[in-house]
Amino acid sequence: MLRFRNLASGSTGNATVVEGRSGTQTRRLLVDCGLGIRQLEWRLAAAGIALQQLDGIFITHEHSDHIGCSLKLALRHRIPVWMSQGTHAALGAPDFDGLLRVACDGEPIDLGAFEALPFTVPHDAREPLHLRCSDGATHIGLLTDLGHASEHVLHHLQGCHALLLESNHDPEMLQASSYPAFLKRRISGRLGHLPNTVSADILKAVRHDGLQRVVAAHLSAQNNRPELAQAALAEALGWSTGDIDVAHPREGTDWIAVN
Repeated sequence: MLRFRNLASGSTGNATVVEGRSGTQTRRLLVDCGLGIRQLEWRLAAAGIALQQLDGIFITHEHSDHIGCSLKLALRHRIPVWMSQGTHAALGAPDFDGLLRVACDGEPIDLGAFEALPFTVPHDAREPLHLRCSDGATHIGLLTDLGHASEHVLHHLQGCHALLLESNHDPEMLQASSYPAFLKRRISGRLGHLPNTVSADILKAVRHDGLQRVVAAHLSAQNNRPELAQAALAEALGWSTGDIDVAHPREGTDWIAVN
């Protein structure tokens, strides 16, 4: 059994926990850790998980809304941390006291009850990686920060039964916003963040009969609205808007189980 729960999604912080069960074995991976340790503890507790029950932390890239308390958490509870060599270097190569594991594109991470497969994405970070998690029968794609969908990205999303997919902004809202021009260019660029329209195109490219759940993630508080993201993604799949979940920036989602 494989399930996931977003704890926070947006510029104020990002974190998602993936849980796999096989027989009596349960393993939990925290994907990004962009919160303070107290906030993270509260949100994990609401999900029925204590900090010390995490089996690993995976950091997608070095931006502060994804790093958060990861170093403190790892050292306090002796939790292994996976990240790319580029991400570690971009952080200033902090000492994880033997807990650092170098993640690479295409090299699976064996967590026992499930496997996490990192893949590179186009984003304005040193060596960003996102994940496809699988227990062999069920596949979940987690994709929250990128400027466009390369063929490599689309390849790794094929056949997923659930997707946590960035749907960051509405292009018209972004251009009409009070953001400075350089920030608009960064967000809308090929190494920035996905607009609703491109997120919809990704779904069109990877949709299949086995796709059960889609969560719109990393929505901009200023330049998007949940109903706009839901409408775009639902239309791409031929679903109703209510079938598209939205990750709240501070409350995340409930547990999403995938059969």
